[in-house]
Amino acid sequence: MIRRAFLALAALTALTGLTSQALTAGIGEDGLHKQDWFALTFRDVAEDIEAARDEGKRLVMVFEQRGCIYCAKMHEDLLSDPEVSDFIKANFKVVQYNMFGDEEVTDLDGDVLTEKTAARKWGYVFTPTLVFLPEDVPEGMTVAEAAVATMPGAFGKWTFLNMFKWVAEKGYEGDEHFQKYHARIINELRAAGRLEAE
Repeated sequence: MIRRAFLALAALTALTGLTSQALTAGIGEDGLHKQDWFALTFRDVAEDIEAARDEGKRLVMVFEQRGCIYCAKMHEDLLSDPEVSDFIKANFKVVQYNMFGDEEVTDLDGDVLTEKTAARKWGYVFTPTLVFLPEDVPEGMTVAEAAVATMPGAFGKWTFLNMFKWVAEKGYEGDEHFQKYHARIINELRAAGRLEAE
């Protein structure tokens, strides 16, 4: 009887350890949530734009910080949704930046900075902040100047996904502002009976 109780306790301990490990597997040593499909690069933004283009994709940079509840929401609620993640993976190369990190970054204008000094230079103060870059490397501009769109903060599924779609469709080159585009898509989803609560 004691032996059975011991084996049951050992099995429960192993299961609890496994569950705990699975829950923390998505957090890196820097304390940021991770997606296994995020790109690991040298953070040379011009090279990353070119690499994304060579893959038929666009570059998006995402700024996060340790302990950010909105970053956790983005990873747990949005990036875990196959409709969202599949579209992003197919169309974008995502590179993660630590808002207060010390990794080296090379700006489009050639400045070599740390992640935290780059965030300060570019004026990014919220996490998460997603920065969408053009298809071609602009000359003599900073990342902030070259960005075709910036999304500060965490939003609901459709706002989040529609921003990626608007950029992929180059909506920033046309006359339909993102908010108008988003409203149109929401109306189409509502008409199709697909609208989920934001």
